[in-house]
Amino acid sequence: MWFSKSQNEVLKELGVNPAVGLTESEAKQRLEKYGMNKLKGKPKKSLVSLFLSQLKDMLIYVLLAAAVITLIIGEYADSIIILLVIILNAVIGVFQEYKAEKAVEALQKMTTPKSVVRRDGEVKEINSEEVVPGDIIILDAGRFVPADLRLIESANLQIEESALTGESVPSSKDASKLFEDPKTPIGDKANMAFLSTLVTYGRGEGVVVATAMETEIGKIAKILDDDNDEMTPLQKRLDELGRILGFLAIGICALIFIIALIQKRDLFEMFLTAISLAVAAIPEGLAAIVAIVLALGVTRMSKIHAIVKKLPAVETLGSVNIICSDKTGTLTQNKMTVVKQYTLNNLVDISGTDANLTATPDENELVRSLVLCSDATYVNGQGTGDPTEIALIILGEKFNLTRSEINNKHKRVSENPFDSDRKLMSTLNVEGNGYRVHTKGAIDNILKLSTTALVNGQKVPLTKEMKTDYLRMTENMSDSALRVLGVAFKDTTEMIAPEEMEKELTVIGIVGMIDPPRLEVKDSIHEAKLAGIRPIMITGDHKNTAVAIAKELGIAESIEQSITGAEIDELSDEDFAAHINDYRVFARVSPEHKVKIVRAFKAQGNIVSMTGDGVNDAPSLKYADIGVAMGITGTDVAKGASDMILTDDNFTTIVHAIEEGRNIYNNIKKSVIFLLSCNLGEVITIFISILLNWPVPLIATQILWINLITDSLPAIALGIDPGDKDVMKLKPRNPKESFFARGAGLRAVIGGVLIGIFTLAAFYYGLWEHGYVLGSGAVPEEALPYARTMSFVVLAASQLFYSFSMRSTTKSLFKIGPFSNIFLVGSLIVGMLLQLVVISVPVLANAFGVHNLTLQDWALVLVFALIPLIVNEIIKTFMRSNEHK
Repeated sequence: MWFSKSQNEVLKELGVNPAVGLTESEAKQRLEKYGMNKLKGKPKKSLVSLFLSQLKDMLIYVLLAAAVITLIIGEYADSIIILLVIILNAVIGVFQEYKAEKAVEALQKMTTPKSVVRRDGEVKEINSEEVVPGDIIILDAGRFVPADLRLIESANLQIEESALTGESVPSSKDASKLFEDPKTPIGDKANMAFLSTLVTYGRGEGVVVATAMETEIGKIAKILDDDNDEMTPLQKRLDELGRILGFLAIGICALIFIIALIQKRDLFEMFLTAISLAVAAIPEGLAAIVAIVLALGVTRMSKIHAIVKKLPAVETLGSVNIICSDKTGTLTQNKMTVVKQYTLNNLVDISGTDANLTATPDENELVRSLVLCSDATYVNGQGTGDPTEIALIILGEKFNLTRSEINNKHKRVSENPFDSDRKLMSTLNVEGNGYRVHTKGAIDNILKLSTTALVNGQKVPLTKEMKTDYLRMTENMSDSALRVLGVAFKDTTEMIAPEEMEKELTVIGIVGMIDPPRLEVKDSIHEAKLAGIRPIMITGDHKNTAVAIAKELGIAESIEQSITGAEIDELSDEDFAAHINDYRVFARVSPEHKVKIVRAFKAQGNIVSMTGDGVNDAPSLKYADIGVAMGITGTDVAKGASDMILTDDNFTTIVHAIEEGRNIYNNIKKSVIFLLSCNLGEVITIFISILLNWPVPLIATQILWINLITDSLPAIALGIDPGDKDVMKLKPRNPKESFFARGAGLRAVIGGVLIGIFTLAAFYYGLWEHGYVLGSGAVPEEALPYARTMSFVVLAASQLFYSFSMRSTTKSLFKIGPFSNIFLVGSLIVGMLLQLVVISVPVLANAFGVHNLTLQDWALVLVFALIPLIVNEIIKTFMRSNEHK
C-alpha cells in the first residue's frame, strides 16, 4: 500500500534520508536481510532426477516387468536387451530436456545489469542485484527500473510499462499523487515505478520499497511456481496404450495356463510360451521410438526458429485449435508509426512509405515543428525516448528533416514540458532573427488556443468551419484506432516565458499514428483459419484500437466480437465459459483475466496455445496447454513459464510449428499402429498355434529380435516421414479423440491378422516340406527349426513390406511415391540383410535356432510377405471409391 502513503511517510518507514541515501554498511546489512534483488526460479533438476522422471511411464513399467520375468527364468540375454531399450529411451529424453534447458539459458539476458543509486551522499552505479529496500534510485530516460519504487521526485517522468500492463504508450508519473483506493490498478499507480519497466522520458527519483520476489513481477513469478503440469494428449494416449498392453499381457499369460491345463501340456514349457506371448504383446521399442521421433521433430523445429522445452509439447502444438495472442509486440511491432498526416483539405496516407518524400510548404512546417518539439533520438535504426516522439523523428527522416540537422539550425532555447492537464508540449527555438514556438498535443486544446491557421503557406484567420474540419478528420482517424496529435506554431521577436508560449497559436494540422501489425502476421492468421485454428487477441489496450487491429489482421469482423476486462468481471465463470466462443478480442484485461480466458476456452474442450512476451503473459502461458514465449523481446519470466520459445519473435513461426506438430503426431501414430500390427501378428501366430495344439512357431529370442531390431527400423523411418502436404487443410484433431480413431484400430487388426495368418501358413508349409501333416503325431526333429525359420523370415519380411502401406490411410503407395521416404527404403534393405545374416551365419543361426533356406523357399517367403501389403492397398482403393460416391 506504498502508493497510498506520502513520500515522507515512506522515507520514515524505510529509515532513509533521500539527500544522503543508505550508507554502504546499511546497504550490506539489508542485502543480508532481504537477499539479492533477482527473481528466484525453481531449483534445477539434477541429471539423476531427470533420468528417473523419464521412467515414470506405464509402458516402461511393463517393460521392466518383462525384464524381471526373463531374468527369473534365466533368459539373461533377453533381460539385458530389454533393459538396454529402457535405458536408451531415458537417455534420449534426458539429453533432449537438458539441451533445451541450455538453449533457454543462452537466450536469457540480464534486463537491468546496472542501477544509479545515491549512497553515502554520492551518486554511484551498482549492479542491480545489489539494490536493497530503502535505496534511493535515480531514474532518467533509457534506464530500466531495477526494483519497485515509491517515487519521491518526478519531472515529466514517463515510464513504458508494456511488460507489466500490455500498454505500449508510456504512463505519466507524478510523485506527489496519493491513491486511497486499495484496488487501484497497476497502470494507474502514477506515484510508483515497477521492476523491469523502462523510463522513456523525463527524470525522477524513487525509494526502493520491494525487491526480487516481493515486487509486482515477483508476485507473478510466484504464481508460476504452482505446479500445474497436466499430461499432454500424447502422453495420455501412450499411457492409455501402455495400460491396455500391460493388462493384455497379463490376460494372455493367464489364458495360456488355462489352455495348458485343459490340454495337459508341460507347465514349465507353457510358462516359457506365456513369456513369449507377453513379449509379443508388448512393443518393446515403442517408448524409445516415440522419444526418437519427438527428438528428431524438435531438431527440425529448432531450424524454423522454435525451441521446444519439453518433448511432448511438439504434439500438443499440432492439436491446438485456439491461439490466444497478446497484441503488443506479438501481433504488432511494438513501435508507434505515423500513417496519416493532415493539413487543411489535404489528407496524405504515408503508411508503407520509406524515405525521400516531397512535402508541400504546409506539410514541411507540420513535420518540422513535430521534430523540433520532440526529445527522442533515432540513430542507426535505434530509438530512445517516448515511442510517440520516436515515430515523429522517423517521420522527419522520411521528409529528409533529420533531428540533428534542424536542431542545429534552430536551437532550442526554452520549453514548456508536457503535462497531463494541458495535454500539450511546447518548445521555443531560434527562427531567423527571432524565435518560434512549436506546440504539439491534443488537437482540441490546440484549437482553443489558436487564432489563425496555416493554409498554402499563409496565415489565415481560423474559422469555425476550419475547426469543424480538423475535428471531423480527428474523429475519422480515431475511429481507425489512430492516436492523433495536433501541431501549431507562433512567431515571436523575443524570448518569452513558458506560460506565454501557448497563446494565439497558428494551427498547422494533425498526424495519426498507430502501433502497426507485423507485416507477415495477416497471412499466418489466414493460414491458421484455413487449418481450423481460431486466432484470439488478448490485450490491455483500448477496445476500439484492439478491434481495428483485429479487423485489419482478419481476427475479428465486428466490435460485437470483443469484450473488455470490466465486462468479464460482471459475468460468472459459468456464463463466461458458456459464451467464450462468441469473442475474438479481449481488451483492457489484467493478467488474472488472461488466465480466466485460457481456462474458459479449455473448459469448452479446446486445446489452447497462448503466445506472449511480457511478464503479464506469464501466468496464462503457464496455464495454457502450450505457452509460446518470444525469444528476443520476451522477459525471462515469460520464457520460464512457456513450453516453446520463438527465437525470431515471429507469429508466423507458430503456424509453421503447428504444421510440424501435426505431421509429427501423424508420424507417431503411423509408427505406433505399425508396431501394434506387427505385435498383433505375433500374438495371433502363437495363440492360434497353441489352440491347434501345434508346436510354437516362434521362440522368445526370435520375437525380441523382430520387435527390437526388424520392427524398429521402419518404425523410426515412418516417424520421420516427409509428412502430408495437405495437413493444414484439415481441421484440428478432437482432443478427446482415441488413438485408434478414424479406422486406425481396424487397420492395426487387419494388418495383424494378415501377418499372423501368413506367418502360420509359412510355418505349416515348412513342417509339410519335412513330411509332417496335421494329426500325424510327433514332429520330425529337423522339421521344427526349419519351419520356425520360415515363419521367422515371413514375419520379419511381411512387417518390413507392410510399413510402406502405413504411410497414408487413404493415398496409394504409388501416389505417395514408393521411394519418397528414402529412410523407409533403407530400413527395408537393412532389415532384409539382417534376416539373411541371422539365418546364414552359423553362430547367429544356432543362437536363434534357425537354418538357411532354399531359393525356392525364399521365393515363397517373399510372396507370403508381400500379401499383407497388397491386401491393404486394395482396401485403400475401395475406401477411396466409397468416398467419391
